[in-house]
Amino acid sequence: MDGVPPFKTIMLHGLVRDQFGKKMSKSRGNVVDPLEFMDKYGADALRFTLARGANPGTDQALAEEWVGGSRNFATKLWNATRFAMMNGATVDGPMPDVAKLNAIDKWILSRLTETIREADLLFEKFEFAKASELIYHFAWDDLCDWYLELSKESFATGNAADSQRVLGHVLDQLMRLLHPLMPFITEELWVSLTGGESLVIAQWPEANLSYLDQAAENLVTQMQSVITEVRRFRNDQGVKATAKIPGRLITSGELANYASAMGHVLKLEVKEFTPTASFEIGSVKCELDLSGTVDVVAERARLTKDLATVQKDQQTAQVKLGNEGFMAKAPAEVVTEIKERLVKTQSEIERITAALAALPTA
Repeated sequence: MDGVPPFKTIMLHGLVRDQFGKKMSKSRGNVVDPLEFMDKYGADALRFTLARGANPGTDQALAEEWVGGSRNFATKLWNATRFAMMNGATVDGPMPDVAKLNAIDKWILSRLTETIREADLLFEKFEFAKASELIYHFAWDDLCDWYLELSKESFATGNAADSQRVLGHVLDQLMRLLHPLMPFITEELWVSLTGGESLVIAQWPEANLSYLDQAAENLVTQMQSVITEVRRFRNDQGVKATAKIPGRLITSGELANYASAMGHVLKLEVKEFTPTASFEIGSVKCELDLSGTVDVVAERARLTKDLATVQKDQQTAQVKLGNEGFMAKAPAEVVTEIKERLVKTQSEIERITAALAALPTA
């Protein structure tokens, strides 16, 4: 049979039945009513929640907020597919020559390959919880939070023919992989995207090992690090995440080819400006113009207060660790916790000090 291997769907049906049995085997009036959850959050959300909680040897309670989280995941998939289709994602025609793709496209294909390969092995071993978690993080983190964001500039400029085909392929394969866990929404999205008859008779995804690319993964990891640090700096300075500010990223080598894409994600405006703040992230220098964006006096006061609090915490930890009587009586786990707190306070002091130094002159 060319479609999804029947045993995968059968296993999941059995899982749902068994999990419901466990949840509903208690005394009357103290049970989970699956119909209420399905009416409120949808059948797919409940099914996916049960799959994520299906760890061998455990009988985990079913929390409503988990089902709500699965519903949010379904919404994320819907919005991502809608965005993709609005921006020309397609499954028509052959895949582009992988050697000619940019690093962002190579990266998502590499991550897709790893996900398919690992998920397939987990399904074969009946490890549904691990498979569900793996697919969830690929879809939410890799695809939605990073790939779509890093690709938005190319989609916006209309120079994304290769990315449109790559995105179409990734969503096509993701829906096939996710179908046994969330059959209804994946069916609807896949048919809308591909024009195919049904996922039930679609080919089960196979890992294409030629897409594995460690160099692309390393490069995108660098991009993620830069974006994360700039976002943290903006937050430390009290700049809203949605605010556009004049800024630029200065770097060299292959990473320089993606400075514009990173700047687009970070909402940095490309214009002439005099930097009022600058800092380095590895080989990347970030220059920003925060004038008019930050209340410097209020922000300096806030950071100074935060610094004093952290310094007090550090001093308290140092006093305890230097007290021989305390160290002789304190349980080992308490001592470990205090040592970890000391390391954390030092890191926080360095971060806040750097933020204060980077503030423009009032």
